[in-house]
Amino acid sequence: MIVTVTMNPAIDKTVEIEKLLPGGLNRISTVEYDAGGKGINVSKTIRELGGKSIATGFLGGNAGKTIEAVLDEKGIEHDFIWVEGETRTNTKVFEQNGEVTELNEPGPKISEEQIEQLIAKLIGYASEDTLFILSGSIPGTVDKNIYARIISLVHEKKSQVLLDADGELFRNGLAAGPDIIKPNRVELEEYAGYDYRASKEELFALAREFKAKGIKTIAVSMGGSGALFVHEEYEAASPALSVKAHSTVGAGDAMVAALAYAWNEKLGDDETVRLCMATAAGAVTTIGTKPPKRALVDELMQQVIIEK
Repeated sequence: MIVTVTMNPAIDKTVEIEKLLPGGLNRISTVEYDAGGKGINVSKTIRELGGKSIATGFLGGNAGKTIEAVLDEKGIEHDFIWVEGETRTNTKVFEQNGEVTELNEPGPKISEEQIEQLIAKLIGYASEDTLFILSGSIPGTVDKNIYARIISLVHEKKSQVLLDADGELFRNGLAAGPDIIKPNRVELEEYAGYDYRASKEELFALAREFKAKGIKTIAVSMGGSGALFVHEEYEAASPALSVKAHSTVGAGDAMVAALAYAWNEKLGDDETVRLCMATAAGAVTTIGTKPPKRALVDELMQQVIIEK
């Protein structure tokens, strides 16, 4: 069973314009609305891949009802805690030259009581057959150790955890020993204190350090440079696929979904890499944060190159 945790969901509003004019009139050519937040994006992609997950976290207001309706329409099981206030709307402005400007709202305030309710819900789902996905930001009122706390508690019930976060959330979560991590290159460079672009060899060295600390699987996404994968004695790099990109937003979530799906289906290392690379590549061809269709993923998997 896969459980995605989205503490700060959002309606993703994607608008396209010719060129952003600060302080001037901007005419929008197209608008797309998606139910979003990193964990929800993961659940949507798992669904497209043919898998199942339970989406949980916090929802509020009319935006929360919209997200719930979208998940119902897509046949995605959900079990959210409802809070006062309005689930945020995040606006992504795409220019024709490929530039993206993001305007993210803070989201509703979450009380200590609501945090405890969520933790109790997660413990109820925890078992040795459960993978929890902790991804994305948290509301400003929530303690930065929340992911570390959840990891420790569900590990007591033999569950596994995939962590996809940045900054203090990532650093604190690592201390609790997640089973799978999916940092991107910038997040790893920040974690290691590099003030320059790390080489592939340096990123592999960092991944080996994580493995030595007990993390079973490390996938490092590198945008147009592809990705690195470390799992037990398996190490591989895979160059990015050549596709007609529309938006890189959601590509990381797509890779997380592929990792989770591969875990649930007990796929081998090479097949996991192919699925991850193809799903991430498929995601950049879609508008907004929509997941790629499984048929496209299957087609792209045939093009994946694996460098051991």
